[in-house]
Amino acid sequence: MHGLRRAAFCAILLSPTSLLASSVFRCEDANGHITFTLQGCPAEQVQYIQDAYNPTPGSSNPTPLAKPAKSSDGKAAAKTRELVIVGETQDGCGNLITGSERRTAMIKQQIRSGMSRRDVENSLGTPDKISSQNGQTRYHYRDPKGNSRQVSFDEAGCVKGKR
Repeated sequence: MHGLRRAAFCAILLSPTSLLASSVFRCEDANGHITFTLQGCPAEQVQYIQDAYNPTPGSSNPTPLAKPAKSSDGKAAAKTRELVIVGETQDGCGNLITGSERRTAMIKQQIRSGMSRRDVENSLGTPDKISSQNGQTRYHYRDPKGNSRQVSFDEAGCVKGKR
């Protein structure tokens, strides 16, 4: 019994690399948006089968991701493009502070320019009083010693301050 298990295990380890290839579904909607999935495409999208080959690292020569375009004089064409950052969250306040700066300020109960109303409430709690004038909102806080504090927001709901 143990010999059969060892033989099956060795057969799997020594299998040809073509077994590492798999198929995925390439889904295209009416707007031309393409999605790759293992589960299949929704009914309103066109479905294609796409072969995917993922070699194990070090098992073969590296696969180039792209070939550089060459200009007519034989040199690579230099194009200037706008830098696009994918996956950056827009906080609605211009991303004036980073996530770590925001967390540190909230822990220390500090207010920074560019924080949202929700950030201020997470830092200082629910305001004792809220006032609005000319489209701008102001939170009023009073501590047990009688000291008061005000936080002003612009029209977008972001803490006003020097920018």
